[in-house]
Amino acid sequence: MDTSGIRFETVFGSEVRPYVPDLASLRIEVFREYPYLYEGSLDYESDYLLSYAKSARSVFALAFDGEAVVGVSTGLPLAEADGDFAEPFLKNGYEMERIFYFGESVLRRGYRGRGIGSRFMRERERHARSLGDFDSCAFCAVQRAADDPRRPAGYQDLSGFWRKYGFEEQPALETSFSWKEIGESEESPKAMRFWLKRL
Repeated sequence: MDTSGIRFETVFGSEVRPYVPDLASLRIEVFREYPYLYEGSLDYESDYLLSYAKSARSVFALAFDGEAVVGVSTGLPLAEADGDFAEPFLKNGYEMERIFYFGESVLRRGYRGRGIGSRFMRERERHARSLGDFDSCAFCAVQRAADDPRRPAGYQDLSGFWRKYGFEEQPALETSFSWKEIGESEESPKAMRFWLKRL
């Protein structure tokens, strides 16, 4: 894949603070697209990123084109994530302290299909392994019906990409999160499912 012209940088914990305004804007831009259709706010996104920054063991893999941030991928120990993320694992008897949670990966349109997402996967996994405390990593993804009328023509879900990197879908690990979709007057719950990989 051609990542020429793209500069990668990985930062940890509070080191991300100088980038938070740009990352918040990027997250809103990308998550407005299907399948999230998220109508976010800069204040919420900034607070969300800063919550990750509180963990000294969090990771932020950044991609730059010149000085512009065009992508970011996040992660932190599941035990330090929002409690809603951990609940399905606790219910199913997992050792939460042994799981590293991969947060979101966002990449600006036009930079996709160039191997940047693969680099993000490798950077987060390398960090999780380096900590030495984790035997699994996990992330969650929104569930949308295959016939959702908002699904764009030619849309491809990322399940094949995730399986390529060793993740397996976990139907028993489901939860819901609420956000305001484009066109909604208020927040509503969205079904989410976790994917898991043994390290």
